[in-house]
Amino acid sequence: MLTQILAAVERFGIPKKLIAGFLTVAVFMTGDGFELTFLTKYMVDHGFSAAQGSLLITVYGLFAAIAGWTAGVLAEMFGARRIMLIGACWWIGVHLVFLGIALPSGVYPFILAVYALRGFGYPLFIYSFMVLLAQTVRPERLASATGLFWTCFSLGLGVFGAYIPSFLIPAVGEYRTFWFAIPFSVAGLLLCLLMVPRTRDSKAAKLTHEERVKELAEGVTIAFHNPGIAVCGIIRMINSLLLYGFPVIMPLYLCGRQYGGDNWFPVQDWMRIWGCVFIVMLFFNVFWGWFMDRFGWVWPMRWFGCALLAICALSFYYAPRRFGANAPLMVLAAVFIGVGTSAFASIPAIMNSLVPEKRGAALSVYNLSAGLATFVGPGIATLLLSTVGIAGICWTYAVLYVAGAALTYTLRPKQPGLAKKPAAVVRTADAKDGDISIEAAAKVTALAHNPMATMDDEAI
Repeated sequence: MLTQILAAVERFGIPKKLIAGFLTVAVFMTGDGFELTFLTKYMVDHGFSAAQGSLLITVYGLFAAIAGWTAGVLAEMFGARRIMLIGACWWIGVHLVFLGIALPSGVYPFILAVYALRGFGYPLFIYSFMVLLAQTVRPERLASATGLFWTCFSLGLGVFGAYIPSFLIPAVGEYRTFWFAIPFSVAGLLLCLLMVPRTRDSKAAKLTHEERVKELAEGVTIAFHNPGIAVCGIIRMINSLLLYGFPVIMPLYLCGRQYGGDNWFPVQDWMRIWGCVFIVMLFFNVFWGWFMDRFGWVWPMRWFGCALLAICALSFYYAPRRFGANAPLMVLAAVFIGVGTSAFASIPAIMNSLVPEKRGAALSVYNLSAGLATFVGPGIATLLLSTVGIAGICWTYAVLYVAGAALTYTLRPKQPGLAKKPAAVVRTADAKDGDISIEAAAKVTALAHNPMATMDDEAI
């Protein structure tokens, strides 16, 4: 049975030696996701303002963005496995300080500082593994591998990270539930140490100090030199706005009477509704990766990603106002959020195709953007909550998703999978209807053998 599973994974385009790495990501992110759905409400219930609770997650996201920016280049210079181990150790150590000293102290600046510092840990862990994928997986299957990566991320952060606490809180309380994150993060560390392969060609020994600084800086400057990389980074940041913004505002809206809410659901029900987002992502991360590798990288992201999430941003607010505590309807809205959030699996593959010679720098921009989503999503809530309320925040998210859809029209990547389509589908403007030009057939042949040739994603 195990042999058959491994063979199926290899046919999917993923080397067997990386399977343990996917499991490692899922286990570690279970620990990281424990407090995501109830930390803001916990802070409010213990005397802090909603803005302070939101700011806690916002600053955490900022530090995560910085770590995400460095992860890609550091993993290429020093080896992905080594940076993963450093990130895991950092997360565990700071989390112990956060739970054992900072939270019990009740001193908000201290709580904020320690929690922010913890934000350095998980991006180093997970995004270094993404570099390992880019180094190992064939380019035409990188979107599929990225989809599987985000499936494991979702399994940990959103499914186990949401559902396990929803059952623990009634039994042991919220504060003790925080501590149950430690066994998962330690297990993720041990799995990484024992089972994740070393990077094949670490560049640390070959680079001088000045060259290392240049490599690190290139993780930002490349976005200014290559507009396609910058656009991909912006879209990636927009991608996860709901994923990190809604856990900040929706417990206050759905589980209380502030900010226009009507106490529709207990916090445990909210956590289980939100967990449905990640259950759906388990399947659709893989599906979209497979689908995009075969039918196009860009247009699914435009319509099933940005456009769908713009609708979801509004429906999650207006559905309970119109239909009350209708749990099935909220689950349906959560399902569509999961479908839409997953439809961005091709972004690393697009970036890799734009600058194949600077893979680490491109992935650093990707990681920075993914981290910025954890900052911008809650940050919008922090800035707007006291002025336009939750309705205004949801409309802001919707407008940003529409802007992301517009930006996708600027992306025309070279996609290896589509370059292998038969010559019979390619025509030239001066060919007669029903005829195939010799130049067109020659171009398809060249595309199949030359990765630098251009094959635009179909504009839909």
